[in-house]
Amino acid sequence: MTDADATTTTKTTVTTTTAAATGTDWQAWQESWDRQQEWYMPDREERFRVMLDMVEALVGPAPRVLDLACGTGTITARLLARFPRATSTGLDLDPALLAIAEGTFADDDRVSFVTADLKDPDWPAKLPYDTYDAVLTATALHWFHAEPLADLYGRVAGLVRDGGVFMNADHMIDDTTPRINAAERAQRHARMDSAKGGGALDWSEWWQLAAEDPVLAGPTARRFEIYGEHADGEMPSAAWHARVLREKGFGEARPVWCSPSDTLLLAVK
Repeated sequence: MTDADATTTTKTTVTTTTAAATGTDWQAWQESWDRQQEWYMPDREERFRVMLDMVEALVGPAPRVLDLACGTGTITARLLARFPRATSTGLDLDPALLAIAEGTFADDDRVSFVTADLKDPDWPAKLPYDTYDAVLTATALHWFHAEPLADLYGRVAGLVRDGGVFMNADHMIDDTTPRINAAERAQRHARMDSAKGGGALDWSEWWQLAAEDPVLAGPTARRFEIYGEHADGEMPSAAWHARVLREKGFGEARPVWCSPSDTLLLAVK
């Protein structure tokens, strides 16, 4: 299969219609998003497994969860599949990813969504609950620079009940190990190049498909008006995240899973 054939196949998959009122197969879009993200993070599902293990261990099997910067609802989907009595509030600003999330969970009364900007200090006022058992996020907060991220952690601490948890799975780079970092990056990019040759979609190609979809075209255009192409913030070390979370009101904080480039950081209130 050529690259062009693979892209056409993927496009056909994600635009298959269903009997839904929108005529859009939301589950196909979810799966397409997962494959695109796994191109960058092949161990993505293992992060989610450990995240939910820690949710169960610390707050039980029926948690009230805030899915922070929820995107398409990736964490929420895995949460509810494992814990049917859980409830989730998904919060994001991206209109295209929220459209997929809302379409996916339209008939599920365990799930609600909030449109809010995490850089707005008043975003917690938009939530349906004052506190949560768990606030979970993945591959999102690296868009923040260190100072606004520290402020965000303070607001998150105010939302987590005593004994509750916050978890952030994201890129956390230790600048004290430059040779290790360089070797890991080179190997990761070689793997990604190989997968690309097999037809994997990258970030830009996935968004191009979204822009061509009749339902997602408008939300995708608004999304790029909000965010631009792609603007990374900072990626401080896991030690920085743990220290700042303790300073902002959590009693304990440390990594509970890591890969050579990513960390799942757990904080307990």
